[in-house]
Amino acid sequence: MRPVRSREIRADYDRTSIVVYQAYGPHIGRPAVEQGRFVPPFSRTRMTWIKPSFLWLMERSGWARKAGQEMVLAVRISREGWEEALSQAVPTSADRRVHRDNDEWRAAFRHARVHVQWDPERTLRGRALDARSIQVGLSRHVIDRYADEWTLDIRDLTPTVHRIRRLLGDGHTTRAAALLPRERVYPLPAELARRIGADV
Repeated sequence: MRPVRSREIRADYDRTSIVVYQAYGPHIGRPAVEQGRFVPPFSRTRMTWIKPSFLWLMERSGWARKAGQEMVLAVRISREGWEEALSQAVPTSADRRVHRDNDEWRAAFRHARVHVQWDPERTLRGRALDARSIQVGLSRHVIDRYADEWTLDIRDLTPTVHRIRRLLGDGHTTRAAALLPRERVYPLPAELARRIGADV
């Protein structure tokens, strides 16, 4: 098996789309699932973060137990939209692989429409790994594109999340792992990889 590199995107994707995950309270999550797209009270005026790593979101949301994160949504978006977002992204911290110095990074970040952050990937039991997982912050300048054009489908994964957590609690790790979404390395164009500080 190929070793996992530190910064690579691992995701559930097909030829035309990629799945990203978000966690919301039911007042946002239920209408989104019912409509198959984001509708009010989903906010288009604040940054929204999307994450292709299911286990990273499980850590972030406490397996859908944190307040305001009780519903886990699988949002299938177009790969065209995903890569358009990455093409506008600037890392949230200075990275010499992306910018020559702090001044260049600060100038780019000041006007960034999309943010990229690399956080420790997680195991099924929540242990932090050396490998990093990407999360992408969409500003109010691109949220309309995300909600109205890029989003193809929204599914409620909350029942699956609860089932996996119960299996883990009962010691059935193998059965829990079998329910995880299938994630594999996403083939990033070299130019996009360099822009976001991913391993090439």
